[in-house]
Amino acid sequence: MADGFSPFDFTPEVEAATHPLWEKVKDKVTPLEWRVHAPLIAAINDLKKQKNAVILAHNYMTPEIFHGVGDYVGDSLGLAREAARSDAAIIVQAGVHFMAETSKVLAPDKKVLIPDLQAGCSLASSITGDDVRLIKQRYPGLPVVTYVNTTADVKAETDVCCTSANAVQVVEHVAKEWGVDRVILIPDEFLARNVARQTDVKIIAWKGRCEVHERFTAQDILDLKEAYPNAEVLAHPECPAEVLEVSDFAGSTAAMNDYVIKRKPRQVVLITECSMADNVACDAPDTEFVRPCNLCPHMKRITLQNIYDALLNEQFEVTVDEAVAERARLAVQRMIDMPPADKPARYDLVKARHHVDVELI
Repeated sequence: MADGFSPFDFTPEVEAATHPLWEKVKDKVTPLEWRVHAPLIAAINDLKKQKNAVILAHNYMTPEIFHGVGDYVGDSLGLAREAARSDAAIIVQAGVHFMAETSKVLAPDKKVLIPDLQAGCSLASSITGDDVRLIKQRYPGLPVVTYVNTTADVKAETDVCCTSANAVQVVEHVAKEWGVDRVILIPDEFLARNVARQTDVKIIAWKGRCEVHERFTAQDILDLKEAYPNAEVLAHPECPAEVLEVSDFAGSTAAMNDYVIKRKPRQVVLITECSMADNVACDAPDTEFVRPCNLCPHMKRITLQNIYDALLNEQFEVTVDEAVAERARLAVQRMIDMPPADKPARYDLVKARHHVDVELI
């Protein structure tokens, strides 16, 4: 129990403490669900004050987590940057394990907790540090650009990291800096194929995939457009290239969010993890969201209950070997130190419709 709040009783005090949050999510969470969620939300938010803790909530968290207890919300790298800037002593990562590792890499002096140690990632688990060492032996002298959705061990073998938002910029920057016309971009095959269509730099790719985004097909998008002819379709670049070809916009989760908030489309489809639509919808009440729902089973391992348990007991701490962390930090910092992009973090769909092959390892 934390300062009078029980994690089980929906008391008048809990109702009053959580009312502003309820107003935010009431169109996405039923009143019956809220009576279960609100006591835990109140208890978690009280525990954060007691323990000088913050919760980093990824875009794919459910609304009661994202809006209810998240202190910083966004994509994986944005959350890690906030971790490094925060004055908190404890960080609870409401996301998956590689995100907690990245937070620890950028904030080594803080205690980083993850509510469920089994919250993994199909993409991050598709490649290891040993794999990267073998790739570098096969392609000596070529720079290795690694997606942030990877383990610290993989980042440690990397020259520079990238996000889905800046992958094109990073690839072109390192190609120019190294004086090469080929760059290794790992581990997401579809991100690599989509980047290849945006640049003249030749891409060497790895066959890693996100199990959520790889399930979308071009036919899915065409069927959606037929059923909802007024809907604007926004796709994540971890989707197959054929999906981007028939979409109306392609960009990172942050770019999708900005698109909806700024443009205020009447009807929209987000081709990404399902919970993101719920979270964006809370800030875009005038937009109707069509939901072709693919859920991430790893993200959904994170619940209010195990966030509460992790923070209460300070359990499931994530650590990274300092030698590994130091090298991984350098790869992430090289990306952060790059000059700002001179164009928006979106994928040019005209270019995306021109087939460009990649060399697949």
